[in-house]
Amino acid sequence: MQLEEFSDAKNDVSFICGVVEGFYGRPWTLDQRKDLFIKLQEWGMNSYLYAPKDDYKHRAYWRELYSVEEAEHLTMLITASKECNITFIYALSPGLDITYSSSKEMVILKRKLDQVAQFGCTAFALLFDDIEAEMTESDKEAFQSFAQAQVSVTNEVYEHLNQPKEFLFCPTQYCASRAVPDVPNSEYLNTVGSKLAPGIDVMWTGPKVISRLITPASIDELTEVLRRKPVIWDNLHANDYDQKRIFLGPYTGRPSSLLTKLKGVLTNPNCEYGANFVAIHTVAQWSKCSIEHAHDENQSSDAINAVSADIKLEQESRNGRSDDEDVSLPMLVYHSRLALKKSLQLWLPEFKRTKSMWGPISKPHVNNVPPVTFGATSQSGVPCCSSGSLEEGGTSPGSAPMPTADHSSAEDANELGSDATLTPCLVDGTESGGSSSMVSLDRVAECLEPMETVESTSSASSQAKHLDVEDVDDHDIKESPVKEEMPSAPEHEEGDVVMESERKEEEEDYQLTIDDLGLLCDLFYLPFEHGPQGMQLIQEFNWLKLNAHIVGSNPSKPTAAGSPEVKEWHQRAEKFDTMSRALNKLFTRLTYINNRELLYELYPYVWDMRGVVALLNSYVKWLSFNQGSKQGFLSGEQEPWVFRGGLAADLQRLLPLESVNDLFLYKTPETPTRQVYTIRPYLASDERNVYQLCHRLHIARTGANLCDMEKLFHSYPNLLGDIHFGAFVTLSPEFSFVVEDENSVVGFVAAAANAKEWQRQIHVAWVPEMQTKYPELFHSHSTEKTNIPDPLKDLATRLQRLHTEDLPDALLTYHPSQLKMWLSDTVIDHSVSKRLLTCAVAALRAHGSSGCHVYDVDVCSLEFYSRLGFVELKNVTHDHDVMYFGRIF
Repeated sequence: MQLEEFSDAKNDVSFICGVVEGFYGRPWTLDQRKDLFIKLQEWGMNSYLYAPKDDYKHRAYWRELYSVEEAEHLTMLITASKECNITFIYALSPGLDITYSSSKEMVILKRKLDQVAQFGCTAFALLFDDIEAEMTESDKEAFQSFAQAQVSVTNEVYEHLNQPKEFLFCPTQYCASRAVPDVPNSEYLNTVGSKLAPGIDVMWTGPKVISRLITPASIDELTEVLRRKPVIWDNLHANDYDQKRIFLGPYTGRPSSLLTKLKGVLTNPNCEYGANFVAIHTVAQWSKCSIEHAHDENQSSDAINAVSADIKLEQESRNGRSDDEDVSLPMLVYHSRLALKKSLQLWLPEFKRTKSMWGPISKPHVNNVPPVTFGATSQSGVPCCSSGSLEEGGTSPGSAPMPTADHSSAEDANELGSDATLTPCLVDGTESGGSSSMVSLDRVAECLEPMETVESTSSASSQAKHLDVEDVDDHDIKESPVKEEMPSAPEHEEGDVVMESERKEEEEDYQLTIDDLGLLCDLFYLPFEHGPQGMQLIQEFNWLKLNAHIVGSNPSKPTAAGSPEVKEWHQRAEKFDTMSRALNKLFTRLTYINNRELLYELYPYVWDMRGVVALLNSYVKWLSFNQGSKQGFLSGEQEPWVFRGGLAADLQRLLPLESVNDLFLYKTPETPTRQVYTIRPYLASDERNVYQLCHRLHIARTGANLCDMEKLFHSYPNLLGDIHFGAFVTLSPEFSFVVEDENSVVGFVAAAANAKEWQRQIHVAWVPEMQTKYPELFHSHSTEKTNIPDPLKDLATRLQRLHTEDLPDALLTYHPSQLKMWLSDTVIDHSVSKRLLTCAVAALRAHGSSGCHVYDVDVCSLEFYSRLGFVELKNVTHDHDVMYFGRIF
């Protein structure tokens, strides 16, 4: 095809190019739409299709006229679009319950569109997407087919409106996967093509609802059936079907040779308006280009240049950006990564615009997206750059070990905590609607799209809960087994909550850069692929995990520590740590931006991703200090792209965890905050801080007078720590983790992989040490006759129990590990306890354990452990005074 033909297509004023607001969820605001019109004009686009599914008078209550207030709103919107030379296309979706043969219904439909026309609207659309292909008895008598009924109504409305220059029709079979039996032989599509008025344009989403590729051949086939060029309703960036995903990558998968084969392209992007800059701007760049490099033997010089640019951009992604020389291509060549780079340069100033935002963070998604069921598909492999296969139905065309004493220096602590930072705490202890969890699946189908359902046939433990985030209600959760009011518990420190007055955007260290935005986009790229830096995270962590045996101690090879393999492992671990640090820097800089509206939209996604990567980084550090793991982690693993939740879920799945999905269900903070918690392996140097924490929490739990308790424990400063934590860190330190804020340790989890062997070691080594350390507390059965104060008698009983206690075999069969976790009241982020437990479970799982138990569970800790997935284990002991709780993993 000649360049002149492409140029003609590009300059054709009738070519529709713009945005469709057609997703399920909270519609954009008036100010956001006005801002969109300005941008569309600046970028050479010309159309906006108004079709928000949550405008109830657009769809569910389409018969109702707009009120005076609503009419004023739409009139202002239409006027604003005209001022920017943007065609405002009003869409109505009557298909849910219209009676096609009813003259009364036609009067109502015309009246509704006449009202909108009075607002100044001159372009319209009728949408019949996401509806059942059924007709009433009266319709069946009046029309030969469902398609004929829709076409008849559409043609009549088109004539009533005096054949407007732009009139769009969205069919019920709006993509190839919904064409019955296929596009060429679809009676429905052939009827639309032959009976629909020639001046009406037909919308199409491609091979699927969300199409990875749209080929010229597929459009040629469709054009022959429809007898007109289609308008693409493009759902590539739509995210209303998964609350954990947002798509910031460039427009791709559509050869620019399509420009001469289409009547137009309307992109239906993310629910979050501010996050759509790249999505829309790259569509604008694509619409002005004419050549995309071809992967064949007859590549033009421009195509070869495009490939060269691709290689260079990939190298920049891996090695850092190169600002010395510009990666450029002829203006008529479209290259997605280069288009992304250009968009980021223009997007960066948007973060500096002053926009205010108040109230809790609330994602715009809805939970009642209509489901769609599909037939069985052939199974096949999927390229490793693909990402999550999700439920179809959301996006219609309208959317739808731990170290030993050898690792006890302060430098070690700094190294361990350098970037294991996890989640910021909530402001008021409550949680907003947040992200969906990943869902365990075990079937991969080659033709699955991001919205299609993959059924699970996994035989995971009955404790594995495949839940959506709506099932998680943590409002009443007690975050600590000793979650009582602490007399001296500090309030939130100033600076925890991100306040507008605290912005430091003027300071260089707090300014977002192009590199930061590049990382942001790579982490939240596209439905079918992660960005280069996102893939790098997956590849590096997977390599570190699968090669953890390299850093394992081998007595037969004393020089192994200095081997090239070990050095490579540690170098790549440092590389992963560096990538995690970069994400932390992005997160911190994001909280300082002036555009609070944009912050509120992006914050939940970055917050979650940062927590996931930090969790993996903590695990890598555990592998390093634990000298590797005892077994590989291939058992039960699934390909990463079949899970709901995008890159974050793919990364989670790389942990040696198969049935603890509930631990990844946590909601984002309601208010942006910079509070940082670090989870890292326990060091010997942490003992004092952990013991002090045990001391404080025990006093808070008893509710006793602080001064009296301090006097009481003056002679026994380490007693509480020895009882609750000492045996773990002395005999099983490799399964202990601590969580700390910027000041001190605020929580810990400790475990023993083999509780039976650990109990034996307690009898042999730990009890004698305690008897020597606390002889007056070990007068068996004679505590009443001693001078021990009453508050210490219970503690003395616990010490004595160490000498006599045996764990029942029935308990150890399925729960061979023992665990204990405490968390300070000052930690009000509900995700911290789950992430902390995840670290311990991953470590235990890596050493072959399949379950763990806790005992000595009282009222204070009962709900805490229950909300972490532990259930009471009945009939495992005859001692009615002891309660065991456990969970399998």
